[in-house]
Amino acid sequence: MQLAVNVSGSGPRTAVLVHGIMSDSRAWTRVTEELVGHGFRVYAVDLAGHGGSPRARRYSPKAWADDVVETLAPILRRPPDVVMGHSLGALVASMVVDRLAPASAIYIDPAFAFPRGIRGMLLKLAFALMPRPRRSVLLRMNPRWDAAEVDRELAALRRWDKRTIFGLARSRALVPPDRLTAPSLVVLAERSLLITKDVALRLAGLGMTVETVPDTGHNVHRDDPATFMQHVRGWLERQASAPIDAR
Repeated sequence: MQLAVNVSGSGPRTAVLVHGIMSDSRAWTRVTEELVGHGFRVYAVDLAGHGGSPRARRYSPKAWADDVVETLAPILRRPPDVVMGHSLGALVASMVVDRLAPASAIYIDPAFAFPRGIRGMLLKLAFALMPRPRRSVLLRMNPRWDAAEVDRELAALRRWDKRTIFGLARSRALVPPDRLTAPSLVVLAERSLLITKDVALRLAGLGMTVETVPDTGHNVHRDDPATFMQHVRGWLERQASAPIDAR
């Protein structure tokens, strides 16, 4: 499936951004501005069932990953410098790194784990039955967001296909990578929804850098974009032989 892609910037470096469930590429607005300012050309996709992309008959992490590769492989002139994903988008990003061969990967509070058993089933059922959040609910859930961020999320929710929830029905698909395929940074919320301490330790054991942004919820990059980008820039600089601004 060909996805809608929001392309920004004209720098020599490339970044691929993959949003989480219920959202779309607008979730990356402030991150995109920062990356463009540091010499990146940014490709922010809308996953199937989100934003301007088509709806699918069935959804799954594998299908979302296939769509990202099918859409971006023909238009990327070379492997991207970084693939970045949030939540579901981080899971999808972890499934495309082998095929897009980025120089690095960044996973933000990734959907690499989910409660199992009765608790997991109840959480999924509650998610499926939950009405689309209104402005007051979004503000209560995300107290650090400004009005523009809330407006972006409300606009995304209006275009979201709620059937995408069923793409997460099988917990077996929500697993961390079993090997390191690119230098990887994992940025966790202080109150992470999907990553347990055991999973965080397992990721570190694979060679991933695991960092936590204090006083943030699941949407780390939107709760505190300035501190989040400090982590990202610092890590990218450590991966390179020259500072990010000089490349």
